[in-house]
Amino acid sequence: MADYVADLRELRLADADRAGGKGANLGEMVAAQLPVPPGFVLLRSAYRGVVEQGPHGAELDALHEQALQAATGPEQSGNRLDELCRRMRELVLDIKPDRAVRDAVVEAYRALGDQVQVAVRSSAIGEDSATASFAGMNLSRTNIRGDDALMDAVIACWASLFTPRVLTYRARRNMHRRPEMAVVVQRMVTARCAGVAFTADPATGNRDRVVIDAARGQGEVVVSGAAQPDTYVLDAAGPTLLESRPGRQSFAIVQGPDGDRRIDLPATESESPVLTTEQVLAVARLALDVQRHYSGTPQDIEWAFDDRQLWLVQARPITMLPENSDSKPVAVQPDTAKVILRGLAAAPGHAAGAARVLYSPAQSSALRDGEVLVAPMTNPDWLPTISRAAALVTDSGGMTCHAAIVARELGVPCVVGTRTATTDLHDGEWVIVDGSSGRIRADTAPAGGPATTVGASGGARTAGIGESARAAGNSAPSEATATRVYVNLALPQVAERVAATDADGVGLLRAENLLTQALDGRHPRDLIARGEEHAFIEKLSSSLHRITSAFAPRPVVYRATDLRSNEFRALTGGTRYEPVEHNPMIGYRGCYRYVREPEMFRLELAALARVRERTPNLHLMIPFVRTRWELEACLELVDASPLGRDRGMHRWVMAEVPSVLHWLPEYVGLGIDGVSIGSNDLTQLILGVDRDSEQCAELFDESDPAVLHAIAQIVTTARRLGITSSLCGQAPSTRPEFAEHLVRMGITSVSVTPDALPAARRAVAAAERRILLDRALQKSTGDSDPSHRD
Repeated sequence: MADYVADLRELRLADADRAGGKGANLGEMVAAQLPVPPGFVLLRSAYRGVVEQGPHGAELDALHEQALQAATGPEQSGNRLDELCRRMRELVLDIKPDRAVRDAVVEAYRALGDQVQVAVRSSAIGEDSATASFAGMNLSRTNIRGDDALMDAVIACWASLFTPRVLTYRARRNMHRRPEMAVVVQRMVTARCAGVAFTADPATGNRDRVVIDAARGQGEVVVSGAAQPDTYVLDAAGPTLLESRPGRQSFAIVQGPDGDRRIDLPATESESPVLTTEQVLAVARLALDVQRHYSGTPQDIEWAFDDRQLWLVQARPITMLPENSDSKPVAVQPDTAKVILRGLAAAPGHAAGAARVLYSPAQSSALRDGEVLVAPMTNPDWLPTISRAAALVTDSGGMTCHAAIVARELGVPCVVGTRTATTDLHDGEWVIVDGSSGRIRADTAPAGGPATTVGASGGARTAGIGESARAAGNSAPSEATATRVYVNLALPQVAERVAATDADGVGLLRAENLLTQALDGRHPRDLIARGEEHAFIEKLSSSLHRITSAFAPRPVVYRATDLRSNEFRALTGGTRYEPVEHNPMIGYRGCYRYVREPEMFRLELAALARVRERTPNLHLMIPFVRTRWELEACLELVDASPLGRDRGMHRWVMAEVPSVLHWLPEYVGLGIDGVSIGSNDLTQLILGVDRDSEQCAELFDESDPAVLHAIAQIVTTARRLGITSSLCGQAPSTRPEFAEHLVRMGITSVSVTPDALPAARRAVAAAERRILLDRALQKSTGDSDPSHRD
């Protein structure tokens, strides 16, 4: 056992070459009698024996050499790097640890308790050093329970050595040797609140300060930047609390019986301070104790409170801490320019440049040299993009989040937690970013400098979560609109042609044609019975990737299968599996079918996960949702799939069933990011009219006041809850008054067939102009009612 596993109590800092930086630091902290949760390290020797000397070792070495070349090559090498990394991860995940390694891990795990939940965290060799933090680069898994789940998590950590972001990071730091990894396994702390503490100000380099970021639940939301934490600044001499800044946290990640669980926080809780003054002081004292143990070297620690005590869960040196707070001034003196935005100082320095608002790392090609990157949130996947930016500004995140750490390592001035940067800053708008004070100031473009033309994502953005701007380089729209105009799509064969238009993305990618092609016309249960799932996933992911790559980085929202029972019966073998329904339109379909028969849905999710590894602009939409419980059960299936670990994927629901008017707040509470109104189904169910009935055709009216009232309720609720709203249908292009209704409601986007795209954009643009004109006239006349005008 000693050949492969070491208890944390057996390790010291000198063991970093076999336990990795994280494991060695934790062992050192245990020896210093600091409150570290018990655990053990699966040593580098295990990785060497299983992976390097395993059946795929030679191929991994060859692929790794090629991947390093791709990571340091021209920008167009990105697709090559993605493919090489995907293949390397597949090889590692295919490996089965030998009996000796497995027995050693299981024995050490059982010594922690009876089937206890543990955190499984990467401890790569060279990670958590004074010059390379690898912050957030490699994988960590929390709330793992059971022997098999633990071994799966260990192998997944090993495989995370071979992601594009890790290879890029290593290449940029001239780390060209074969990567190797130890893995830390620790008993989980049932965290009531958690966060990060720095024993020096990471933005200014002031060694007399302690900076603490804190959030409710597990600390993942702090280090990932998913929430803006409460920030506390202390004088280290006391320590004495000098300043506290409230954050913004709408949800928390907590321990569940079978893994991580996301819970929504009530307003009363999210608006109150995370820590008491005494708790702040306790965290500061713990951080300073760690610093004293390391002879005064400034430290970056992660901590957590459970119901009983404060725990230390990680410690490492602060990387790239500034020597002083002085920054080289830019051409325009920052103090003389108007402050247009404030946030948290995350990486020191000043930079001036044109803003570029991006919503996904897949949009990186839109960022021009010397521009300021503006994003809702950043994580390590943004590394290549951040490295090319003059500065970085984000809506969310705290000054100790992983992306801020990476920005400091790269020397890129950074301001995080502005809350509204992506809506307040425009593409092409010249700004000065002061990463030492957290201020963004107005600037003017230098004479003869780069063009300040607003790009394709142009202007102030009013869309919410899940809406992505188009990258520069796609054809500009005939008329820019704040309301996004998407297309509905069903066939991969037309993807390239439609992507060449000014569509903002695919608002509705219908699964049915893709599905039947991948099934070769057979019923899915027939395919499963024959053991042909892998071939199906290959075919479906190939079709999906053709569409997502054509539109990248614009979003593609995949509506999962919504064939009705009569349509499934028409497939080969369908009569053996499908019920006979007299009214299949409101029968066995959509979300409820996934819950009752999850096998097919799991295959779809596997295909989506494979495609998102290469093109992360793909998102999931769940159709025909009737009740909260069925959506919750469906989302549990998503969480249990490979997509469940992909927090960058947006989850939408179709609003087709009138019950959505009641349940939408609950759906958002379950983690839904967007709602797309299926106006055909919604109209027929509100008015009680079969949309295909010739006899009742005159009754079917999407602009009926009852339907419009329902749509208005959905859009208003979505705006109030901070999610995006869309409508899939032809009415916005064929009926200008309907488009104006939607725009006045504040809908985020509409999605129409490709042939209707120009008309839809004209109708939306005209509606937006009419609204602006009305408001201008109201302001000039003081008349609040536009109907009073002639």
